[in-house]
Amino acid sequence: MAGDATEVLARFAATLNYHDIPERVRENCKNVLLDTLACAVAGHQGEETHQIAALASGLAQSNESSIIGGDRLSLAGATMLNGYLITAVTMCDIHRSTLTHVTPEVIPPALAIAERDSLSGRDLLVAIAAGCETTTRIGIGLDYPEFRKRGWHGPGVIGPFGAAAAVGRLLRFDPETMAKAFGLAGSQAAGTFAAWGTPTVKFHQCRGALSGLMAALLAQQKFLATREFLTAKDGGLYNTYTNGGKTEAVTADLGKRWELEQIALRLWPSASTIQGMITAMFELVEKHQVGPDQVSKLRISMSQPAFDLHGGFARYKAKFDALLSTHYAAAVILHDRELSLAQFEPARYDDPKLRRFAAEQVEVKPDPRLTGVQALVEAETVDGKTIAVRCDHPRGSAENPLSRAQVEHKFRTYAKTRLSDSRVEEVIGAVSRLEELGSARRLMDMLRAGDDRRLRASAAA
Repeated sequence: MAGDATEVLARFAATLNYHDIPERVRENCKNVLLDTLACAVAGHQGEETHQIAALASGLAQSNESSIIGGDRLSLAGATMLNGYLITAVTMCDIHRSTLTHVTPEVIPPALAIAERDSLSGRDLLVAIAAGCETTTRIGIGLDYPEFRKRGWHGPGVIGPFGAAAAVGRLLRFDPETMAKAFGLAGSQAAGTFAAWGTPTVKFHQCRGALSGLMAALLAQQKFLATREFLTAKDGGLYNTYTNGGKTEAVTADLGKRWELEQIALRLWPSASTIQGMITAMFELVEKHQVGPDQVSKLRISMSQPAFDLHGGFARYKAKFDALLSTHYAAAVILHDRELSLAQFEPARYDDPKLRRFAAEQVEVKPDPRLTGVQALVEAETVDGKTIAVRCDHPRGSAENPLSRAQVEHKFRTYAKTRLSDSRVEEVIGAVSRLEELGSARRLMDMLRAGDDRRLRASAAA
């Protein structure tokens, strides 16, 4: 496709149609949506969720938009709170080559506009594809290592573009209006790794969702904005946030090769970069039947970037530290043969025996031979043997994807705490047949826990 990268991507997002999307990509988008909903209902257990909920409720006083697993808030409030819910307990998607969580920015504003305007499930599916592809395409154009050297954190920087693309597609933007929405999204692009180790990294994502929503709604009003934000010489994304970027990657085979297929999902809560280690640990306990009484030492080798992010939490403080801790995840998998949100409650991570094991019997080190999320786990047994398990592609990665059944199980596991069993099955059915859904408003009705609880109370009475 010829033209400026912003213009080409805007034309793609504005003109994308259902039949332009291959069936495998459509099915992948459904998996991504259902996984996102699972993460969101689980997010009500997040330690800081109530703080974001208080902020979201103060953004406006209307209540036209549904909270996943909750009640209603304003369009802006629901976009922000749903965005945070998706990432609150650290088990949403990751585009690994840019370390960017995509769904917390793209899905909430798409759901909010589709619900508000009673748009079809097919419309929603196309918007999700447009938003996810826009985010990941802009991401691969960044020259990520250079982008990362400057301290930028992907979700808050490139997420607003994907959110704007999804909303713009639902609002039937023409390419010029979509390009302006990208200019307005880019003017709100922000977020750095100075926030690492705090929940602010998760705030980057829900703020990115709101930024993209505002960008699209303002572009809808024909607000004047640059149409060449990505490549603008003075202040453009690629000339300011990185070293000029690789703009050819943004448009290469656009619409033929789908970068969104590289989005990885997570079977377990815990940081995305340690999912390789977690996969190896489960192979250790399931295939080799190793238990804590048999292990004198766990030696875990990771890539240098993974170690830099997750190797320093041997003595974790509370839930958020535990979710980031290689030491804790390895220790609790060995002891419990499970890793769900139950393992990240105080009753479990505060266990003195478990804390002691994580600090004293789990050794984590960088290995220059490993890259990305690759990990090597070596268990030294009390009888002097060593059992080694290596993982190159964690469960949920593009190379080792989750099945629809696994995603459905994840949704059932966490949705049952907020929704009735019948509602859970309705949601799964609606997402699996998204093209047949006459109105996204129906899906959001299914997902509101407030209504579900009132119905159950009425039935009980």
